[in-house]
This record gives sequence, C-alpha cells and structure tokens, in this order.
Amino acid sequence: MIVAPALEPMVGRYVRLEIEGMPHRVYFEEAGQGIPLVCLHTAGADGRQYRHLLADPEIAARFRVLAFDMPWHGKSTPPDGWERTEYRLTTAAYAAAIRAFCHAMELDRPVVMGCSIGGRIVLELAIAHAAEFRALIALEAADFQQPWYDTSWLHRPDVHGGEVCAALVSGLIAPHSPSVSRHETLWMYMQGGPGVFKGDLYFYRVDGDLRDKVKAIDTKLCPLYLLTGEYDFSCMPQDTLRTAAQIPGAEVQIMKEVGHFPMSENPAKFREYILPVLAKIA
Repeated sequence: MIVAPALEPMVGRYVRLEIEGMPHRVYFEEAGQGIPLVCLHTAGADGRQYRHLLADPEIAARFRVLAFDMPWHGKSTPPDGWERTEYRLTTAAYAAAIRAFCHAMELDRPVVMGCSIGGRIVLELAIAHAAEFRALIALEAADFQQPWYDTSWLHRPDVHGGEVCAALVSGLIAPHSPSVSRHETLWMYMQGGPGVFKGDLYFYRVDGDLRDKVKAIDTKLCPLYLLTGEYDFSCMPQDTLRTAAQIPGAEVQIMKEVGHFPMSENPAKFREYILPVLAKIA
C-alpha cells in the first residue's frame, strides 16, 4: 500500500518554566484554536497518547488542544541534579506542574482532561483550584483505588522496566481495541525512563488518596465530567460511580468497549464519548 506524504497539524515546542522553585524544560504539542484544552497523560507514558485528539479537525475547530509531557516523561527533561534523587510524584508537585504550564502558556481558564493518574489529579484540581478552570474531565478516575500491583522491585538493573511496565498494563486494554492502537499504547510504556513508572505510582498508591476530600468539590464553580471504560480493572467503573455519588452535579459515564487508555487504545470509540462532553463545554 502506497501512503501519500501528509503533514499532521500538531506542532511541538518546549517551554521553560518554574515548578516548585525549580527550573524545568517541558515539551508539549498543540493544535487547533479556541478554548484551551490541556491533556494529561497516564503514569509512565507521555503526551503522544493524545495524538488522535490533536489531529481531529472537529475538535481543533473549537479547542486549542495542548498535550504536555510531565517532567521526567517523554521529551521533557528531569530537573538539574536528577541523578542524585529518586523520582517520586506527589500531589503538590503534580498540581504545581499543571498550574505552572497553564500560567506559562497564558491560558485563560482552560479545560483540563487527564487519564489515570491524570484523572486523579483532575479531582485534586477540582477540590483545590476549581476557579482557575472552565471545566474538568477525569478519565479513568476515582478518589482511591486499591493497588493491584507491586512496584517495590520495578526499578533495578536486571529488569527491563519499560517492557515490564507494558506487560503490567497490557491487560487494562479492552479486547475490542484495534491491534495497532493496542500496541502503540504499549510502545509508549516501553519507552519510559528508569524509575518513572514507579515514581508516578507513588502518587497513585500513597500520596493521592482523596477519599472524603472529593465531597468538597463544587460543580457549580467548575463543571466536572467523569468517564471510565467498562474494561478497566485498575479504576473499575464502580470506583468512578462511588466517587461521582459524593459530588453533586458531577456527570458520569461508563464507556462501553473501552479500557484504561481510551484516547490511545481505541480513539474512534473514545471520540463517540468525548465529543458530546466537549460540545457541552463549548
């Protein structure tokens, strides 16, 4: 099959900013114009998970989509002196990174959409910083999930961390997801930096417990949408439904034929669910 050359619409750049007093160099890709829509990737991955959203002309007609790689992830570099530290993502550092990016890009009350750990931090943004955002979209998110994995052995020289991480999350992809999209999703995990997946899951397992805190979310101040795949056994549908039940006004939907990585594992199916949400926001 002959494929004609074609440029995709997204453009990648670096922005220099300060996060919790430390200088950082953060990579992001963007496309479209209109309401800013900041997209947060999952643990151990990067902004490439949102490439289908970035390339969607219907979304780009109304939204300026920005997907950035968290520090230590993808093309974003760790802070100077990283070799003397162990990477551990905390709630404070995560929220600070998102707010610093939005400030550096001069975004006026952006929409933020995050998946997995990105979905969990969206709930924290709704609790502590809701007035800064136009709307918040939490994918595969809940106030807490009981860990089903052990990461204590993950960062060691005799284990290929990337391949193990991909194997660990492979079962979270729905059986309906196209083979090409499934393996592209796993490829991103195979490329994660040493110890990054483990460090992200510190936030997920230890520092990001939001039980009892989500009751403080005011959806009149900032609308909140929760969408979770029916095949996700990391953040199970009942976890999301339990969380939504504590938040008056939160809109919740369980996505059929989708797992833990909706935007990358089955972009066409995810589009069916996210377009109506974005239409409400627009």
